[in-house]
Amino acid sequence: MHSYSWGFYAHQRINRLAVFALPPEMVGFYKKHIRYITENAVNPDKRRYAVEGEAPRHYIDLDEYGDSALYKLPRYWQPAVEKFTEDTLMAFGIVPWHINFMKYQLTQAFKERNLDKILRVSSDLGHYIADACVPLHTTSNYNGQLTDQRGIHGFWESRLPELFSDNYDFFVGPAQYITNPQLRAWDLVASAHIALDSVLSFERQLTIAFDEEKKYGFELRNNLTTRVYSREFSEAYSKKLNGQVERQMRLAIQTVASFWYTAWVDAGQPNLGTLATSLTPEELHRLEMEKKDYETGPHKPREEGN
Repeated sequence: MHSYSWGFYAHQRINRLAVFALPPEMVGFYKKHIRYITENAVNPDKRRYAVEGEAPRHYIDLDEYGDSALYKLPRYWQPAVEKFTEDTLMAFGIVPWHINFMKYQLTQAFKERNLDKILRVSSDLGHYIADACVPLHTTSNYNGQLTDQRGIHGFWESRLPELFSDNYDFFVGPAQYITNPQLRAWDLVASAHIALDSVLSFERQLTIAFDEEKKYGFELRNNLTTRVYSREFSEAYSKKLNGQVERQMRLAIQTVASFWYTAWVDAGQPNLGTLATSLTPEELHRLEMEKKDYETGPHKPREEGN
């Protein structure tokens, strides 16, 4: 089972920065709730350990469908089910279809003027959009485990952003209305999948050039000494990728803001200034229970080099 996603750091940063790309009619509301939007950006990952059927929402293994799958797969859910069955789709991941479903949910939440639901679905939608921008979320070789590159997932989407994203340009311009959210979700998957070959081949080239002791180092994390990709190796990989992680993060930020904006427009542009200002006790309880499920769940923390 896939158990990887953008690191918590990157997910939270993407959701937070998306707020600042919103138009004036929305930005005040989202800024007021920016802490919720940021902190809860990681909830879908936490739910993987407690909710059956959560994991496939984060990826799609295109290679399981044979050659040219990116071009052959039905873009809409019902034709895809009819062609492959729902069990098959769930087995190989449903991220592009799930993004569209979440956009529908957010439109409904805006129509209902339901604060809890608007914030919850906005946060979750941001997460799935960000995941669709990750090259390794488009392959069954999601952690390099099939090519003797185990650990590459955390390397690309956690280690590199944590080391270098302070130098990324995150000014992405304003949110844009999306005329077809389902097709836009597939555009994200396509842009990620096209980058996959570079992600794997550049790491392989560098591994040949670096001695094992130079490829990895050790850092203290949460009072534990953890093996990580060395800064020198990380810098060399980042340089070879030539801004790829930055481009995919920028794409995620702009797209998250655009999906939020599109859902709001499709709901009739409700006045967000007149919504309730605080979460209901039920929503606070739900968040607390979700946190508890995660903390007591059967998962293991990921290690960089594994």
